[in-house]
Amino acid sequence: MRRRAVLQIMLAAAGMAACRAEGGVGARANLYDCEGCEAVAERPRDGMASAARLAGPDEPGERLTLTGVVYATDGETPAADIVIYAHHTNSDGYYANGEQTTEAGRRHGRLRGWVRTGADGRYRFDTIKPAPYPDMTMPAHIHLMIGEPGRRPYYVDDVVFDGEFGVTERYRAAQELRGGSGIVALSRSPQGVWLARRDIVLERHP
Repeated sequence: MRRRAVLQIMLAAAGMAACRAEGGVGARANLYDCEGCEAVAERPRDGMASAARLAGPDEPGERLTLTGVVYATDGETPAADIVIYAHHTNSDGYYANGEQTTEAGRRHGRLRGWVRTGADGRYRFDTIKPAPYPDMTMPAHIHLMIGEPGRRPYYVDDVVFDGEFGVTERYRAAQELRGGSGIVALSRSPQGVWLARRDIVLERHP
C-alpha cells in the first residue's frame, strides 16, 4: 500500500509538471477575454522580424532587452510564425504619447511593437525598463499578447521583475501562469543594459 501511495504521488507530480509545461490540462474558458488584444493584428505579420525596438535612443530610462523562446503546448518544440505584441509604461509609469490612429495606439502609449518568431521560436524587444504606475498599484510590467496563425489573440502573464516592488509572495500565488510565469530575473550586460528572459508556452485553444 505504501509503495502504491508513493507511486500515486510520483504520478501526480509528473502530471502537475506536464500541466505546467503545457499551460494547464485543457483550454482556458476565458482565454480570449482580452482587452486590447485587437492590437496584435494592427500590423501585417508578413515582413515582421523576430526583433523590434520599442524605445529609441532618446527615450528616457534604463535600457532593457527582453528575449525569449516561444514553445508549442508541449513546452519543448519551438513555435514559428507567432506574433508577439508588447507594450509598457515609460520611465514615469505612464502610457504616454501614443498614436491617435487606433484605440490601442491611444491607450498603450508609444512604447509598443510587434515581432514574429522564426523557426527557432526566438524573439527580442529592445526597450527601456518600465516604471510602476504612479499610484503604485502594480509592479512595473510589460504586457505581452500572442497571435497564432488563424487563431484569436490572447494575453500571457505580464513580464515583471523578481525582487522588485510588488513582486511579492501574494503576487506569485495569484499568477494565472498564462504562457508560464512572467516573473523574470534581471541581469546586466557588460554595457549596462538590463537583460530579461521570458519564455512562453502557447496556450491550448477552446
